[in-house]
Amino acid sequence: MSDDKLRDLRQPAQAAAPKIDFPCDYPIKVVGDASEDFTAVVCQVVSRHDPGFDATAIEVVESRTARFLSVRLTLRATGEPQLKALFSELKATGRVHMVV
Repeated sequence: MSDDKLRDLRQPAQAAAPKIDFPCDYPIKVVGDASEDFTAVVCQVVSRHDPGFDATAIEVVESRTARFLSVRLTLRATGEPQLKALFSELKATGRVHMVV
């Protein structure tokens, strides 16, 4: 086997990031502790990053034990900086466990 076919295991493999063509409709799921106002908090944050966000189109799913809520929504993504800022603000609420 020639040396050019061996991969140097000390170097991380370069995975190609998925290509997203902006602007686009971008689905996300926000998971946090169940509370009466969790959905409203998520919608307020998303609305700051997407003024045209339609909060009537969200889907809220309670966990089996009713301890967590999953808020599924679609926003209009304009670029990677917008998404990073949105994810950071959601996490900064202290109420969000995960954004997928």
